[in-house]
Amino acid sequence: MAKLWGGRFEEGLDKKTEAFGASITFDQKMARQDLKGSLAHVTMLASTGILTAEEAEQIKAGIQKVEAKYEAGEIEFKIENEDIHMNMETYLHAEIGQVAGKLHTARSRNDQVATDMHLWMKDTLSETMDKLQNLREVIVTLASEHIETIMPGYTHLQHAQPISFGHHLMAYYSMLTRDFERFEFNMKHADISPLGAAALAGTTFPIDRKETAALMGFSDIYVNSMDAVSDRDFILEFLSNASILMMHLSRFCEELILWCSNEFQFVTLSDAFSTGSSIMPQKKNPDMAELIRGKSGRVYGNLFGLLTVMKSLPLAYNKDLQEDKEGMFDTADTILTSLDVMAGMLSTLSVNESIMAESTEKDFSNATELADYLAAKGLPFRQAHEIVGEMVLECTKAGYYLQDVPLTRYQEVSSLIDSDIYETLKSRTAVQRRNSYGGTGFEQVKMQIALAQDALKQKVDSEKE
Repeated sequence: MAKLWGGRFEEGLDKKTEAFGASITFDQKMARQDLKGSLAHVTMLASTGILTAEEAEQIKAGIQKVEAKYEAGEIEFKIENEDIHMNMETYLHAEIGQVAGKLHTARSRNDQVATDMHLWMKDTLSETMDKLQNLREVIVTLASEHIETIMPGYTHLQHAQPISFGHHLMAYYSMLTRDFERFEFNMKHADISPLGAAALAGTTFPIDRKETAALMGFSDIYVNSMDAVSDRDFILEFLSNASILMMHLSRFCEELILWCSNEFQFVTLSDAFSTGSSIMPQKKNPDMAELIRGKSGRVYGNLFGLLTVMKSLPLAYNKDLQEDKEGMFDTADTILTSLDVMAGMLSTLSVNESIMAESTEKDFSNATELADYLAAKGLPFRQAHEIVGEMVLECTKAGYYLQDVPLTRYQEVSSLIDSDIYETLKSRTAVQRRNSYGGTGFEQVKMQIALAQDALKQKVDSEKE
């Protein structure tokens, strides 16, 4: 059939130009949302008297037939029909004839596509938060199993102080909780209906935008029609939030990659999340962690791509906005898969507790304990710091560690040092004693986990209500 917008044109589109301008190869992902919006729109057109009840029922029945064909995989999307809206409307015309043309009364593809994207984004945000909730639960479970597992804490990738592995894991829980909250706020701006803004200026028909919003499950409507059709902030927020999420996952994956190396051997990844080499039979590569780390780049790129598209657009709708979808879809696919893979890797992870603990015994990560010991006995911390630094230098040259220094030598250095210093210098003691709020002390880690478990449970309970 002829283009639904073709009345003003004498010639058809060049075939290459037609393919260049079409979006159906990717916006077909919004088929369900497009049909949902159309059902809401025709229902409102009937209730306001813009269409007769008979016309509306014919159109509804046609939409339902198209929907059934789509769900059965019987819809063939065609380039010549340009986008998801015209593909769906063409199938509707085939089902019910010319009355299908009345569906577009008081509606433009400008507010239609914006509506589809808002609906799609709401669905995607819900799925993203579900998967984030699951990953956070996996992390909390793993942390609860390793409250008293000792490992080196790092700064500058150098041994700094011994910490609880559970404490280390809970740092990522905190990051992912902030990610969850950002996606929650993102939902506020996705949950606004643009339908009824028409092309940019509203419509002369007596439509009821609140009715269509309610029928589609939106909690609010845009108050400005020009903003409604040109706003893509909710997508930019999603891409930004996804970029921060991927940065967090990438950091975690970087540590997993280091930890499962021969140099560290802190953890062992399940075979289900590892691959081998085609030439080196001994290899067990952390490819899934590397892929998540690598895929952060494409998500960043999608964010900067849309920011660049938006930066010079005059109001209201411009064809440039067709470039808002592919990056959005790709980012959603990337983060949803990454969240699943990350949860799988962590839930099947083996922790080599003895190696972790041993790595804190042959280092100087207990140096701060000695400095704190002296400071607690009245020596100014700066003076204590200098004394301990000199002791570390002495030990380094002699080839032994602070816990190996004889008591007689310690007492030559400071009369404040007594035999209890050896208990103080133990890694476990160092971790256990750090009970300042939010610290790595076992009781503090238990508190963090209890707070997290309560927050996760409240979220589950609120969703059940």
